Formats: sequence, C-alpha cells, structure tokens
Amino acid sequence: MIDAPLTAVSFAPLAVALPIFGAALAFVLRRRRRSQRVVTIGILVITLSLETWMLAQVWGGETYSVTLGGWAPPFGISMVVDGFSAFMLVVSSIVSLAVLLYATGQGMADGDESGPVSIFHPAYLILVAGVSNAFLAGDLFNLYVGFEILLTASYVLMTLGGTTARIRAGTTYVVVSVASSMLFLIAIGMIYAATGTVNMADLAGKLSEISPGTAMVLHVMLLVAFGIKAAVFPLSFWLPDSYPTAPAPVTAVFAGLLTKVGVYAIIRTETLLFPGNQLSNALMVVAGLTMLIGILGAVAQTDFKRMLSFTLTSHIGFLIFGVAVGNQLGLGATVFYVAHHIVVQTSLFLVAGLIERRAGTSSIERLGSLAKLSPLLSVLYFIPAMNLGGIPPFSGFLGKLGLIQGGAQLGTPLAWVLVGVSLLTSLLTLLAVARVWNRAFWRKAEDATDPDPLLLVGAGEIRGATYDIVAQEPASRYSDRGDTALLPTGMLAMTAALVLVGVALTVFAGPLFEFSDQVAGQLLDRNNYIEAVLGTSGGPGR
Repeated sequence: MIDAPLTAVSFAPLAVALPIFGAALAFVLRRRRRSQRVVTIGILVITLSLETWMLAQVWGGETYSVTLGGWAPPFGISMVVDGFSAFMLVVSSIVSLAVLLYATGQGMADGDESGPVSIFHPAYLILVAGVSNAFLAGDLFNLYVGFEILLTASYVLMTLGGTTARIRAGTTYVVVSVASSMLFLIAIGMIYAATGTVNMADLAGKLSEISPGTAMVLHVMLLVAFGIKAAVFPLSFWLPDSYPTAPAPVTAVFAGLLTKVGVYAIIRTETLLFPGNQLSNALMVVAGLTMLIGILGAVAQTDFKRMLSFTLTSHIGFLIFGVAVGNQLGLGATVFYVAHHIVVQTSLFLVAGLIERRAGTSSIERLGSLAKLSPLLSVLYFIPAMNLGGIPPFSGFLGKLGLIQGGAQLGTPLAWVLVGVSLLTSLLTLLAVARVWNRAFWRKAEDATDPDPLLLVGAGEIRGATYDIVAQEPASRYSDRGDTALLPTGMLAMTAALVLVGVALTVFAGPLFEFSDQVAGQLLDRNNYIEAVLGTSGGPGR
C-alpha cells in the first residue's frame, strides 16, 4: 500500500531494492568484468536520479509515507521521505558513485588489486542499499535491518585482500559492530515490551505515556548504540585503527557514510522520540570531548590516513554539538554540516589514496616535494583541507559558524564552553592539515625521513622505465601527462569531481542553508512526520 500520490516518493522502496537487485545481477556477471562494472555504475546512476527526484518532491517541506505489504501503520513497514532523509540519500549516493568510479579507475574494482571483482561490486551495492534503508526507515526494527545490511557488506569490503593488518582491524570492527547491534536490538525489544510498537511515529506518542525512569533507560540505550556507530567519544576507540587499513576507496566511503548513518539515527530519535533535550547537557559534554580528544589525536599522528581518521571522529563532535543545542539554528547548521562533512572527508581520503599511490607511502615523515611532482594533487588536497579547517568562505566555515550561533543563542554556560571548544578544535584542525601541507607538499623529498624512490625521481624517468614502480605493471597504463604519470585519470577525475561538489556547497550555501533551516523546523515539529505516517490521508504532513 502506498500512502502518497503517485509521484517520485511512491517509488522510494526502489532506492533500496535497486541496489539489492544490482548486487545479485553483478554477482551473476562475476566472470564478465566490463558488464559487471556497467551494471553497478548504471544502478547507482538510476538510484541517484530517483533520489534527486524525491528530493525535489519534498523540497517545499512536505513529508510522505510509503507503507509496504498492505499492512497499515503502525503494523506495516513504513518508509518516510522528508527533507532530511531525501537530502541524506542524495548526498550519500553522490559520494557512493564518485568513490565507485574512483575505485574502477584505480583498478581495485577490476580485480587488478586485492579486491576480487566478484566480491567488490555486489558488496558495494549491498552497502548502498543498507545506507538507503536506514535513511528511509520509519520504524526502529527496519532501521536495525538497514544497519545490519550495511555492516554485513562493510565486513567484506574492509577485509578485501585478506592481509594480516586488514583481518586484525576487521576483527575489531566486527566485534564492536556486533556489540552495538546487540545493544540496539535489546533496546528495540524493551521498547516493544513497554509500548507495544516499534513504529517511530507511533512511539512519538506512546513513549510519553510510560514511566520517566523507563523512558530514560531506553533513551540512554539507543544513544549508546548509535554513539558506537557514530564513533563519539569514548565509543570511538575502534575507528582510527580500523579505517586506515582498508583499501583507499573503501576507507573513503566508510569515512563519508557509515558514521553519518549513526549521526542520522541520533538526530532522528532525539527529535522524534525524545524531544525536550533531557540529555542535552550530557550530549554537550560528549560533543566537546569528541571534538577535543579526536583533534589532539590527529595532531599527534605521523600517518596521513590515521590523521584523517582522527579528524573524522573529532568532527562528529560538531554534529553532536548541534543536536545537543536543540534549537532550530543549531539543528539547521547540523543538517548543512553533515552534507559538508560527508563530501569533504571523503574527498580527503580519496586524496590520501592518490598520495599513497604517487609517493609510495602515507607516512607524513617520508613525504616531500609533492607540490613540484604533482601540482594537480596539491590543488586537490589544498581545497578540501582548507574547507575542513574552516577557512572562510568555504562551507566548513559556514557550517561551524551556524553551530556556534546556535550555541550562542542557547546561551547556557555549558553551551559557551562548547563554543570555545569548537573554536579550539577548528584551529587544531587547521594546524593538522597545514602540517601535512608543509611537509608532504613543500618540503624537499631529500629532507624527508627515508623517502620512497618515487619521490626522488622525475615523472619522465618513471614513464621511461620498463615497469611502473607502484603497480609493477606497464607504465603505459597511466596517463602520460606530466604530474599524472603515476595516477590513473579516473582516480584524478573522480577526486576532482568530489572536490568540486564541496566547492558547490559553498557556492550554493544560501539556498542550502534555507533548506537546512526548513528541515530543522520539520524535525522540531513532530506533527508533520506523525501525520504523514499515521494520518488517514497519508499525504503531505501539513
């Protein structure tokens, strides 16, 4: 049963079904590499087109519900499309498509590296399906299913190649993920026992009818479960050791999407199920510690990918900051900053893959002369690095400014402390990325510690060699245009495209902030969501 007019939103289940169908087809075509690539890329393009159409449908503030299986809410499976979920779907699919094309250019998806083609494409599409299902879920159990789908695929992707480091990191990742999923499932069981429902629109009313003590226990259990998935302090210990060991494209898509699904779940449940900011002070403390501990860890790192992993956890604190503030200004800035962080953090991890390929290492101490050897790579690093550091007029600065204004509007002593911590974190982030810029790009390779041979010879000499030092394959595989001699054109193009998406967030910041503010208003006014799911008309939630 579809509870909306026959529009783009009516096809919302296809955002999950298409990637699953594509994964099955990709596995069937596992012996036909080119066909498998075409299927995977085609499915993502179609899915992105559908999600963009859905976003246009709800751009004006509408909320729609699609109920599956012919069972009316709260008993049926509901998928809810509002501004927040549609926006997250579009941003996540843009990033997923860019990373897939990057991986194809690198050769990993073609079986040239450690990722077998029969595994990579199906697992990648299943990951996309899980992310989409989590964003659309209208009940807690379907949200749990979305998490399990994406986590199952992530286990496969993280351990591609079966190296010792990846298996060790994957083991930690699996154990932590299973623990958080068990806690989430136990919380769902307790919620159902207390209220008789897991539909989030139905729970929005029924949770207020149970005892405050029981509600608080359920609230904390959900926050801890989602906090592990979002990697907030002190539940973020697993991330810096897990992400850097995976292949570059896998690390990039994990950094961009997986923690943000946890953040999405926190935002959705805090505004819909537990309004009133009962735990706002605790969330502010968690946000401040996440920002500060994470960025101090980043400053101390000597490996570029580990440094990025620590900045990833640190900037999750900015998102929790907006949730903790709880006003429309703070939530609106959080919605904008989520999109910014997905795009920029993914871009930087793609750049890390390019640096590792061009220089033979990701160790900051062993890098040098990259500005001379690869001017294009320098630009691709500089723009998202400054964006992450919050330099005006980039979207990172605008998002942080909105969060600071939200904290100032709240005006409590703890909020002002958090404002100060966010400013300090921004300065330390700039210090961390500037350190990489100075050492990896401007320092002479001869001055680095044990530099890789790739940094000590010119691109022309490498092109003239019998084989390429990085891939041990014919140098003719690579572009023959100066600084791209060691970098496949597809990798450079997709990284540049994602960097331009980050720039577009700055160029179109005005309308995007207006939309984000509108989304924040929807999140704070639960009636739209509840009426869209439980209302007899099931149409726009107005």
